[in-house]
Amino acid sequence: MPAEERTAERPTLSKTIATMRTPHPSLTMRAKCAASHLRAAMRERKEELRARRKPHLRRITKRDEVGYFAPKTWQFWRALITSFCIFTIVGHWLEIPYCTFMDSMFGIVDADYPVWSDPWYHPYWIYGIGAVIVTLLVEPVKEWIVLKRKTLAGALVQTFIIVTVIAMLTELIMGWLVNQPDATGRYPFWDNSQLPLNVFGQAWLVNDMVIGLVAVIYVWLLWPLICEGFQKLRPRVANGVFACIVVGFAACCTASYIQLAL
Repeated sequence: MPAEERTAERPTLSKTIATMRTPHPSLTMRAKCAASHLRAAMRERKEELRARRKPHLRRITKRDEVGYFAPKTWQFWRALITSFCIFTIVGHWLEIPYCTFMDSMFGIVDADYPVWSDPWYHPYWIYGIGAVIVTLLVEPVKEWIVLKRKTLAGALVQTFIIVTVIAMLTELIMGWLVNQPDATGRYPFWDNSQLPLNVFGQAWLVNDMVIGLVAVIYVWLLWPLICEGFQKLRPRVANGVFACIVVGFAACCTASYIQLAL
């Protein structure tokens, strides 16, 4: 073969060899996608194994704190009635350590206050009604705050501040309406005028902060637990548990008022 022809063939041969060594673009893209999917699957597997080893360290996300205000569903009202029944009784139990603490710190609880003598199953209706009010008013506000705030900690603090302010304003307005002192300076229902952190002698910021704390614990922890507890059960089982709670609550109320009548 002449030298000129060998020289002319070299570029073509080199180009062919280079083309054979370079992967096809579609094959390269497929390889990259497969590697990406493999890395994602490995990450998910590591997270799953980590969650199994340390389930108590599962991070709470915004998804865990929203979606519990659904007043158009039976599940919502079932959980709400359950909450009313439970906290009407449990509120009585919480009243005992609260009054003990307030009496030891400020001496504001009378010795004949009924909480010391009422049977443990006696209903304290204000707590059940309070649970219903907090669910209907604070829970949607909490969920809105959670979606707007960047962090759950910020949403929690904002919820606490809002509820505390609402409790203070409610106590203050009610005091101005129905708890005005008489000519001798005696208040008909409550007297916060001598307590520290009182607001115009009617509201008491310490008590309002306690209400705010209890409301935050309720909407952030207890109410979601009640809803999730029912959701994990089959519908018939959930309705059966609900019926047992209502019957038990009615029995407590009946036994308590019969005992007081005797």
